[in-house]
Amino acid sequence: MKTSDSKALMVEPRRQRTFRCRFLCMLFLLSAGFFIGSAFVVTDYKERFLSRGFNDAMQNTRSKTCETQCRPQGSESLPKGIVSKTSDLEMRSLWGPLDKKKSKSSMNLLAIAAGIKQKKSVNKIVKKFLSSDFVVMLFHYDGIVDDWRDLDWSDRAIHVSAVNQTKWWFAKRFLHPDIVSEYAYIFLWDEDLGIENFNVGRYLKIIKEEGLEISQPALDPNISEVHHHLTARDSRSKVHRKINKLIGGGRKCDANSTEPPCTGWVEMMAPVFSRASWHCAWHMIQNDLVHAWGLDFQLGYCAQGDRTKNIGIVDSEYIIHYGLPTLGGSVANKMLLRDLHQSIFMFFFCFLCRSQLLFTRNIIIGAA
Repeated sequence: MKTSDSKALMVEPRRQRTFRCRFLCMLFLLSAGFFIGSAFVVTDYKERFLSRGFNDAMQNTRSKTCETQCRPQGSESLPKGIVSKTSDLEMRSLWGPLDKKKSKSSMNLLAIAAGIKQKKSVNKIVKKFLSSDFVVMLFHYDGIVDDWRDLDWSDRAIHVSAVNQTKWWFAKRFLHPDIVSEYAYIFLWDEDLGIENFNVGRYLKIIKEEGLEISQPALDPNISEVHHHLTARDSRSKVHRKINKLIGGGRKCDANSTEPPCTGWVEMMAPVFSRASWHCAWHMIQNDLVHAWGLDFQLGYCAQGDRTKNIGIVDSEYIIHYGLPTLGGSVANKMLLRDLHQSIFMFFFCFLCRSQLLFTRNIIIGAA
């Protein structure tokens, strides 16, 4: 009995020592793992912290640099917050409270190159636009301003006078993007337009719904002077963006056409620009531009995307283009200039076609 008890007493300490050793080893391994893991976490945290601090420092440096370099030229010495980059054409009263009834976000601009001989037609156009919350600006190319004073809206319009200058000369100098940035749409129209079948409110609603950045009302083909098939009214549609037909000179517009004059452009007698598209188009108007021939074919660059979708002709709100001679020109001179324009266009078109044929022939010969 004594012998068995003594053996049990000897085995028990061994088991305790083994358990204690295993426990200590496990505790050591856990401590080592925790220490190593903590080192990795701290290192990663330091790297992220330093990286974030570096990025924040870079952003602060860029913002401080932009505060000085991004300012308009000449305003660098002004205190922060005092710089006003944009303006508008709204006239301010010399006295009395400000008129808060006008909604700045809904205002649009109508600019017309006008001569006194077309006073009657311009009066009709302006009256329609003023009733739809428009700012009106007249470019007097004949220098006559006082003879417009008898119209009831004359004092509400902005009058700019320069003799024998076209609307593009005026637009480049007086419709800078920073000046007209408050206006959602800019109507840059000729004076010889009939608007009996045109409603301003409906037109604005249509171009907003259709997403048209550049547009024009369709021309009544029975009365108007129509230069290109694309701008003629299609009585079966509300808006069209392309045509499918022969357009002269052996040229054909079809469903695969992606270039003017089949799609993606408007004429220059009644264009309508969104704010964004005008910010682009203004930069295309060269300082010596006169009649804007050829500019219409380049407007696709300013369509804010796909010009075959964002440029269109509104058929449901259409106008008449009388094609009257202006700027002191005669009908004969105007016809001569138009024929010259068409001849130049046909020359370049034929040149491009010939170049394409030669290129194709060379490819065929090389392949043979």
